[in-house]
Amino acid sequence: MIKFTLRCAADHEFEGWFRDNASFEEQAAKGVLTCPVCGDAKVAKSIMAPSIRTSESAQAARAEQRARMATLMQQLKAAHEHVEKNFENVGERFAEEARAIHYGEKEKRDIFGQTTAEEAKSLHDEGVTFSFLPPLPKVDA
Repeated sequence: MIKFTLRCAADHEFEGWFRDNASFEEQAAKGVLTCPVCGDAKVAKSIMAPSIRTSESAQAARAEQRARMATLMQQLKAAHEHVEKNFENVGERFAEEARAIHYGEKEKRDIFGQTTAEEAKSLHDEGVTFSFLPPLPKVDA
């Protein structure tokens, strides 16, 4: 795995983990990488300082990295479970429902669903409050 510092067109900086550089390039070309702040799909690698480790500490660093990733995956899974249990799934109508709730046309309630990056940007521009929940990674069998 390789960690890249990424930046969207709106200059939000965040990190992403990829199997290799080719995986990043493929995902970026498909537009599946989105900024967790604004949903922008125009994501590029940012300048970052390399992390250089000695061979003696490499094994300990890998173990620490695996432990951090395991904790992160547990937290992400718990967040998904909480949302699925406590929020209403509105599916592809997310932008429409969020907008209606924001403008008082529908009763305020917790919802989740899917939307396009373009719709997310439009919601953001209108001041509609929402968050992105990264998808759970597929687990290799």
